Amino acid sequence: MPTTTYPRDRFDDVPETDRVGAHRAENPRMRGWVVLLWAALATIVLIAIGIFGTLIASGRIELAPTPTPTPTPTAEVAPVIDADYDVVILNATTEQGLATQMKDVVVAAGWSDEKVTAGEAGQEFPTTTVFYADPADEAAAAGLAGVIGGAAIEQSDAYPPSSPDVPQLTVVIGTDRATAG
Repeated sequence: MPTTTYPRDRFDDVPETDRVGAHRAENPRMRGWVVLLWAALATIVLIAIGIFGTLIASGRIELAPTPTPTPTPTAEVAPVIDADYDVVILNATTEQGLATQMKDVVVAAGWSDEKVTAGEAGQEFPTTTVFYADPADEAAAAGLAGVIGGAAIEQSDAYPPSSPDVPQLTVVIGTDRATAG
């Protein structure tokens, strides 16, 4: 093989070494571990944010607690037994005869037999309630509720008086007064 000679250039003056090929900087040690630690930390932070965000969105955690309204005290009405009221007693249970039994209790408490009417309601009602139409009748409704052995009282226009001159209280006997069958 013939030897060829090349013209002299600037690389001929470089001292010879035993290195061959591309020369890159050395990799610093532990660099892979640092990347892995940062990735693990980022994963933990993202998971925590996701869990916290889900709890907030589902309403299990409240950032600012909602203020609970303070109940306004209602004035207690002193019960008054007033036999001038007409009383209508409606049986709203499937048990027969409860309205008549309650009429006897009301008449025994001082109402005249003509002022107390007993009848049947069209549908069942859960709680025995004394209804009154005018706010001024609340004390009389509370008195009647005490006479019949305790009942809820409620203002309602559902049972208007039969005569505008005579105030009326309406007792609806609920299923809470029916005997267990």
